[in-house]
Amino acid sequence: MTRIPATGAPADAILAALQARKQGDRDWRHGRLAVYFYWLDEELERVQQQAYLAYWTENNLGQRAFPSLKSLEDEVIAMALSLLGGGDKAGGTFTSGGSESIFLAMMAARNRARARRGTRQPNIVLPNSAHLTFDRAAEALGMEIRRVPVGADLRADVVAMQARMDGDTVALVGSAPNYPFGTFDPIAQIAALAAQHGAWMHVDACVGGFLAPYVRRLGHDIPAFELSVPGVTSMSADIHKHGMAPKGASLLLVADAADREWHKFDSRAWQRGPYSAYTTQGTRPGGAVAAAWAAMNHLGDEGYLRCARLIMEAKAIMTAGIAAIPGLDILQPSDIGIFVWRASDPTLDIGKVAAALDAEGWLVGRQQEPDGIHLHLNPIHREVAGEYVEAVSRAVAAARGGQNSRIGANERTY
Repeated sequence: MTRIPATGAPADAILAALQARKQGDRDWRHGRLAVYFYWLDEELERVQQQAYLAYWTENNLGQRAFPSLKSLEDEVIAMALSLLGGGDKAGGTFTSGGSESIFLAMMAARNRARARRGTRQPNIVLPNSAHLTFDRAAEALGMEIRRVPVGADLRADVVAMQARMDGDTVALVGSAPNYPFGTFDPIAQIAALAAQHGAWMHVDACVGGFLAPYVRRLGHDIPAFELSVPGVTSMSADIHKHGMAPKGASLLLVADAADREWHKFDSRAWQRGPYSAYTTQGTRPGGAVAAAWAAMNHLGDEGYLRCARLIMEAKAIMTAGIAAIPGLDILQPSDIGIFVWRASDPTLDIGKVAAALDAEGWLVGRQQEPDGIHLHLNPIHREVAGEYVEAVSRAVAAARGGQNSRIGANERTY
């Protein structure tokens, strides 16, 4: 059993031990994986680190003590609202990640329906491509999940969603984009359906929030998904994804700031006095807010547009190169920097291809349905796009030659 050591080790020894521990980790700095990280360059990394260190100890719960954190947080929310269609009434909450943002949105939907309609057995209707965090939130909140198969276009089937609704439906969900396929659901249609039935409509833009507006500016066809779409109630958008901030930074944005009250906790049920929070956290790291603010101001519109351009260029190179390899094809459609490739030749075992890629040091994200390989691109992947295509070609040849067997460790989680 590991115990706290009797005497402390020197700082140099501690840091050396940490570096030694990391020797077996995957090489994300050189684009060898397409999950878990978002990275542009060392300059942005230094800005993030220095900003975080500037607020290393400050607790964002204590904004009375640290008013600078409130001003930073307010500016982060305001910048996001200006990007994502927030009007004069809009507001937002800074959270620890997409899971918390989604949880708070579903809690708000439940609480609003309970107060206004007396709903006691609430359900959420959503496409089956929506993130499983909705299921986790529903389990914790005592809500029923009703997943509806997507259509042939890999987008939410609004007619089928409507068929699953009833008087206890408190929320509808659409993704912008979804994670399995990188496709945008028809947000405007889902939002109109929600408005018709008085339901909360949440847009999961955890991936797309800080990327899709810039991909659209590059000329790509990105449908309307913002808070300005009539009927949209809330949106989750992760700054620690394509907002390019370090981990621990997401936003729950609402079209009407008054709707934040539905996910607020407020109590005086102890001796200390009143306690209020709009998040599931109590103590919140000030560094996460400062680093998000720093990343947004360091990059600016020009920097985010550059990130979007690098991602879409990497995607174009990879998809064209992979599609040209005999026996492979690209799953279509795909709207943004997420795509899936798979075997078109039934004699080609995609598991063996994945094993061969893994053997070369590429962390493989396996797609369950259809059986394939999933990529979620970063700006850094532009530098290795051609190298990746060459590695895929070698992996296919190895799989056909029987040089690799299936391995169970290929990555399947989000």
